[in-house]
Amino acid sequence: MSLGREMNPVPMSFTEATELSDDQLQDLLVKSSRTFALAIPELPSTMRREVTIAYLLFRIADTFEDAGAVWDQSRQLEALAEFEALLTDPAGNLAHCPAARWTRDPPTEHAGYLELLAATPGVVMSWLALRQGSRKCIGTHTIRTTALMARFVRQTDPSGVLRLGGMKDLRAYCYAVAGIVGEMLTDLFLLGSPELVDVGARLRQRAAAFGEGLQLVNILKDSAGDAVEGRNYVSRTIDRAAVFALARRDLEVATEYVLTVQQAGGPDGVVAFTALPVKLAWATLDRVEARGPGAKISRGAVLRLYTQVQQAIAAGRPVLVASPRQGRSH
Repeated sequence: MSLGREMNPVPMSFTEATELSDDQLQDLLVKSSRTFALAIPELPSTMRREVTIAYLLFRIADTFEDAGAVWDQSRQLEALAEFEALLTDPAGNLAHCPAARWTRDPPTEHAGYLELLAATPGVVMSWLALRQGSRKCIGTHTIRTTALMARFVRQTDPSGVLRLGGMKDLRAYCYAVAGIVGEMLTDLFLLGSPELVDVGARLRQRAAAFGEGLQLVNILKDSAGDAVEGRNYVSRTIDRAAVFALARRDLEVATEYVLTVQQAGGPDGVVAFTALPVKLAWATLDRVEARGPGAKISRGAVLRLYTQVQQAIAAGRPVLVASPRQGRSH
C-alpha cells in the first residue's frame, strides 16, 4: 500500500539537517499526539524540549511497529533496525538518510506521522544537541523500546496480524511500548528536578506501572479498531475483565506516583504533566467500561479535567485522590 510520492513530505538529508526550533518541534508534536500536545507544554522549558524530542523519537519507532497492515514483517524489522542503528551510532550514519526510504513507500496514511518521519534528521540533530545526561537517557530508552518492538513484530503472522498469547504477553508488550516510557520520563524528571532526588527510588518503583496503565486504557479503548488493523492485543485467550482490573491497579499506582511528585515539592509543571494523563485515563476507562470499545471522553470533559488539575495546583491541593475508586471524578 502506497500513498504515492506526490503526497509524501520530502525528507531532508542529514547533511542538510539542523537542530529544530521549539516551535517546529511543537508543531510536529501537535500533529502526532493530542494528549501529549496538551500535557508537555506544562513542563519547565528545558524539560519540555527534552520530553518533546523523546516523544517524537518514540513515535517514530511506534510508527514502524504499527505498520503491519501496510508493510510486511521484513520491512518493519528493517526500518526498526535502521532507526536503532541511527540512535546507536548517529555519527556513523549521518551520511545516510533512512527517512527517504521510509517515506518513499510510507508505513502509514497518518499525515502527522509522515511529516515526522520526513523530519527525522532534524529531530535526531535536536536530540544530539541536548545536555549529555538527557541525551544519553533518551537514547538509551529509545533504543531499548525499539529492540523490544522488533521482538513483537517477529510474532506477527504472515498476514501481518499480531496476536498476544495471554496476560503475560500483554504485559510484556505494554512494558516495551509504554513501561519504558515511564522509566525514561522518571529519569528525566530526576535529572532536572533536585527536589525529587530523595523520592527517586519510590518513583522508579512505580514508573513502569504508570506507563502500563495508560497503555492498557488505550488498548481497551481502541481494541475494535486495532483488530481491524491487525493488532489483537486483547485476544480470546485474555480475560477482558482482568485487563480492566489490571488497568485500575496500575492507575492507582500512577496516582501514587503523581502525589509523590507533588508532596516532594516537584515543579508544578511536572505535577501537571503527570496528573493530566492519569485523570484522562481514569475518565476514559470508566467510559469504555460503560459503553464499550471506541468510547471516548468529550473535548469538554478534557478541558474540565485540565482545569481541575490547574486549580488544584494553584490552591495547593492534591491533584488526584489517593484512592480514586472512592470517587469517580478523580
